[in-house]
Amino acid sequence: MKIKTRYHEEIEASKEDIIYFGSGIPGFPEDKEFINLPLGMDSSFSILQSINNEELGFVIAEPFSFFKEYEFDLDESVITQLKIKDKTDIIIYSIVTLGDSLASSTVNLQAPIIINKRESLGKQAILNTDKYHTKHVLATKKQMGQEG
Repeated sequence: MKIKTRYHEEIEASKEDIIYFGSGIPGFPEDKEFINLPLGMDSSFSILQSINNEELGFVIAEPFSFFKEYEFDLDESVITQLKIKDKTDIIIYSIVTLGDSLASSTVNLQAPIIINKRESLGKQAILNTDKYHTKHVLATKKQMGQEG
């Protein structure tokens, strides 16, 4: 099937590529089917693209690439909803809000995107903790090779 996308123009995708979000994504409950489009072979970033709305594409990243100590427990309801049987079946992403530069871009660690790759099911889970918030700076000056 052909899908029009926000960042990749028109692409070819198969039904096996579709990740189903039963409740949509908060703020977009009507969009339930997405595909994950990597932004290059070695990139930590990709696009979570709605297959029905070409304007709806989220820049996402695996948060562990930037936040080594990031950890949380999934609620049992999320495990049940996504039919998770083994933790190796899941991939965790965070939505990135792009700024003018990497130093002004932020990542949402409060509400990770959980994908069960075996079942092709996804959900944006809201963590019940004050440890994380929605706008963690993606790169510190030290990470960017600057003093400070």
